[in-house]
Amino acid sequence: MSLKEVLCQERGISLLRRAFAAGRVPHAYIFAGGEGIGKFKTASEWGKVLLCREPIFGDGDSVDSCGRCDSCRLVDSDAHPDFSIVYKELIEFTREGKNKKAPLDLPIDVIREFVVEKVSTRPSLSERKVYIIREAEKLNISSQNCLLKALEEPPEYCCIILLCTRLESLLATTRSRCQIIRFGPVGEDLIFEKLHNSGIGADAGRYFARLSGGSMGLACRWGALESSGAGLYKIKKEVVESIVKLEYGEIPDAAADLLEKSKAISKAWVEAEGATSAKDISRQAAKSVVRMAISALYDAMNLHLQRETTTVNSDQSDMIQELAGRFSAEQLAEMVSDCYEILRWIESNVNERLIFEQLLFNLAGSDRISA
Repeated sequence: MSLKEVLCQERGISLLRRAFAAGRVPHAYIFAGGEGIGKFKTASEWGKVLLCREPIFGDGDSVDSCGRCDSCRLVDSDAHPDFSIVYKELIEFTREGKNKKAPLDLPIDVIREFVVEKVSTRPSLSERKVYIIREAEKLNISSQNCLLKALEEPPEYCCIILLCTRLESLLATTRSRCQIIRFGPVGEDLIFEKLHNSGIGADAGRYFARLSGGSMGLACRWGALESSGAGLYKIKKEVVESIVKLEYGEIPDAAADLLEKSKAISKAWVEAEGATSAKDISRQAAKSVVRMAISALYDAMNLHLQRETTTVNSDQSDMIQELAGRFSAEQLAEMVSDCYEILRWIESNVNERLIFEQLLFNLAGSDRISA
């Protein structure tokens, strides 16, 4: 892997390369953008360039790692002493963290012991030290204030990269001390091609590519689950149909069914990515089910508005037409807004049964059902 293999992030990579060519690499970056669009890959490859002993220069400001030196090989094998990836699950390895489970926030102990206390130590192999902080949007106020100690007076050899999906969650003081590089969505055709080449069927591949909203990482996770036999595409078809046919009196049973679907996705996900927090995966599975609902509502709303947009659920056009016939564009827009509030509930760790019941009450409220 190298920088040139990162898809659809040419603008951000160009900014990085120009800084390197000018000898003005910032001590801290924020890579901001949606989940699974290449922020981590770019950060990893950029760190590899910064640590490389023999970087390769091309036309203009182009630069990349050589991929051959000791430093590059150690980065590729996750064994470079000057290259650190920081994430909340490291709480278990802090001084007071034995047997602690990963919290919702990125805790201060992780930032203090894996970043702040280590940046003052000079590099042991390369000329720089690189720290990549994943899920920086989960840094709480205490963690950010602790991190400011490293951001305000960084050693000249230090580069800290924060990966963030919600830039507004970071304090103004944190943002002001970093160069912000924004990442955009990956093209649908590229995502579909990746899924299709991995053996995903055309209908499922096109659906996952559209549902992902430009997130290659998320689409590939869904594709991997589909390949593993989790039946994710079948589940989505059932979710769309259940929303279209939903009646008020069926909500308890329908919510229980959605909960079981979410648990099935979560179980397959945990088996595929055992190193990730089971709670985080459970939230991702629940969010996947809610996204399926949102996609159907959007499709029906756009049908009303006659927008020239791509239909996510083109394989269930009859269901979408029925949904559009049942609700007005205004009602559907309100439902979409309610669904996004449900996504926030999931992030706040609200009980999943309550989440799916509230989702369906929002979608089947008696004041919204057309006569």
